[in-house]
Amino acid sequence: MTDNLLWYDAPARFWTDALPLGNGRLGAMVFGDPVSERLQINESTFWAGGPYQPVNPDAYGHLESVRALIFAGRYAEAEALAEEYLMARPIKQMSYQPIGDLHIDFLHAQIVTNYRRTLDLDSAIATTSYVADGVTFFREVFISAVDGVLLLRLSADRTRSMNCRISLSSPQQGHLVADEASHLTFSGTGKAEWGIAAALRFAFGIRVINKEGTLRHCDGIISINDADELVILLDAATSFKRYDDTSGDPDRAVSTRLSKACSRNPETMRGDHMAEHQKLFRGFAIDLGRTPAANEPTDRRIAGFDGGHDPALAALYVQFGRYLMIASSRPGTQPANLQGIWNDQTDPPWGSKYTANINLQMNYWLPAPANLPDCILPLVEMAEELAETGRGTAEVHYRARGWVMHHNTDLWRATGPIDGAKWGLWPTGGAWLMTQLLDLADYLDDANGLRRRLFPVAKAAAEFIFDVLVPLPGTNYLVTNPSLSPENVHPHGASLCAGPAMDSQIIRDFLTLLRPLATSRGTEDAHVSEIDHVLSRLPPDRIGSAGQLQEWLEDWDLQSPERHHRHVSHLYGLYPSWQIDMDRTPELAAAARRSLDIRGDDATGWGIGWRINLWARLRDGDHALDVVRLLISPERTYTNLFDAHPPFQIDGNFGGAAGILEMLVQSRPGEIHLLPALPSAWPQGTLRGLRVRGGMLLDLDWEDGRPTKMWLAASRDASTILRFGETRHRIDIAAGESFVGGGRLFE
Repeated sequence: MTDNLLWYDAPARFWTDALPLGNGRLGAMVFGDPVSERLQINESTFWAGGPYQPVNPDAYGHLESVRALIFAGRYAEAEALAEEYLMARPIKQMSYQPIGDLHIDFLHAQIVTNYRRTLDLDSAIATTSYVADGVTFFREVFISAVDGVLLLRLSADRTRSMNCRISLSSPQQGHLVADEASHLTFSGTGKAEWGIAAALRFAFGIRVINKEGTLRHCDGIISINDADELVILLDAATSFKRYDDTSGDPDRAVSTRLSKACSRNPETMRGDHMAEHQKLFRGFAIDLGRTPAANEPTDRRIAGFDGGHDPALAALYVQFGRYLMIASSRPGTQPANLQGIWNDQTDPPWGSKYTANINLQMNYWLPAPANLPDCILPLVEMAEELAETGRGTAEVHYRARGWVMHHNTDLWRATGPIDGAKWGLWPTGGAWLMTQLLDLADYLDDANGLRRRLFPVAKAAAEFIFDVLVPLPGTNYLVTNPSLSPENVHPHGASLCAGPAMDSQIIRDFLTLLRPLATSRGTEDAHVSEIDHVLSRLPPDRIGSAGQLQEWLEDWDLQSPERHHRHVSHLYGLYPSWQIDMDRTPELAAAARRSLDIRGDDATGWGIGWRINLWARLRDGDHALDVVRLLISPERTYTNLFDAHPPFQIDGNFGGAAGILEMLVQSRPGEIHLLPALPSAWPQGTLRGLRVRGGMLLDLDWEDGRPTKMWLAASRDASTILRFGETRHRIDIAAGESFVGGGRLFE
């Protein structure tokens, strides 16, 4: 399946040229250097610090003073007071850490020919091939979700040609042990950070299996001479068991998995790995057309995408996003962080944490429509754990029931306001997370099962909202205070404010989704009453003097010193929410479009990804494609297709891929809108296995910009409107049944 292939005619020079592999827990970046190979290794639970609860006992005593200053319009004073008294202690969270590197130095000629490096998304296998000294050398590497280890296979087309030196290194403190000549293990400890002691121990190790030739060990280096073939098995582990338990035995875990893998046939491992990966990957396909540009190496395609015609690269970008999701968020692993699971720095940008004022949520825009429902489960488990840790923050900082998460969390599920008041004092992160998860349930085969599981967590998140909303003086409205519109500055030289548009939009969505769940239980009358009380008193969206959707309660947008800000928080109501809609709220949709015009299209990588979705919701396909071209460009996409924030940040990949799908199909409650923002450059194409609301899968063909064939399969009883343009048809499908429709449906 060459359409799902990344390939290059040169090795990686930089980390952002290397190719990513992962099984949700274990990650690797493969450089493909013909002379000195490097595999950089991560393990999803290896973070700095240890269990901690960063609450600030002084916070509540100053909360009312900050609120009063904000309501009095003394924003700078409020922010200064909040900075001094309301922030978490410590004011930073812990960072995601690299484990180390596998190095292989080859003893053949340094000048090679016929070089080729690939990543096959369909098989999740990376390869490197070249000719040196008249011998063709071949490397193949994958990380198995079945066996839990990395397998690197090295071979040549001439016997006795494999001569190399193998070693391990780590930026962490530790020591190297060689139990046997073919075994290397590096064991160590994590690092302390921001006053939190290091609690994690880690290990990563290899087993080398040679076919013919000799193998020797000396001073931490395994030497291979005159072998026909090599297999290197690699694994890593930490002592992490839960956010409050670090009692695991990483050395034993690594030794056990590697020993078991050594007893397995590499070909069998390869087949099992591919079968497991393809169970997820092959559930979806996309074809937007193919041109000669698709035959070029991937880096050249990226360089030429803006000025050329390469619809297949947009399709590849979607599939690469799906591949990254499978590789970084499998059941039983951690959710994808700011960099998925791939990070080579001990002080990574923004700690490579979970930023919950857009980035964490954007990471999970893709898996529902892209038919990867299992990949959502790590986020569900995170929410359940945050509900535990966030109770302490809610109680100490706000004297509130329930739980809160501000704008970041980490492996230890810290929930306090961090970094600084103008970024961190935003109390709606938990509400947004629960809104997203409750909404995602609608796409699943067992929607009610997930909703039942989430209800206790969602109810507690709502209780926090009930307790922290305060009356807006002179009105009947309830607003958040203190809060901010992430991460923008208003004209008064501060970020803190009361009732930013995004907060009201999120809370409105959250409580609207929660209400029927509470009602259905039959024992939640008091909770339903609280929901109704708040829903009736949330401020509505407002249109400002320039015709824009207001970001704040006040008409400040055009006076903001950052009017072209990367965040478009107040447009949450347009996407991912459906509160603002071209049909039902045309005035607000026009105001949202005006806000987008003012903001501009260029932004950080993830900011551009959000804008693609927004223009798709405004049904402007050609403009949305212009923004896709901004994203898939050398300024915003590295040669390995990683998003260039810059630096690398994976949410741009997920948000951009979701945006391309949003251009093709929009699934809202009760309606499936076909080709709502199809650009003129993609007149024909196909989708297979797109997941839509109601637990349905959609196949779609189109030609000349019109649907020609549709297939809908339902996992549960479903009723929806199938729409193209202004033509609508009601479709009722029983569980286990399907609907097939042709182009005449929309003539």
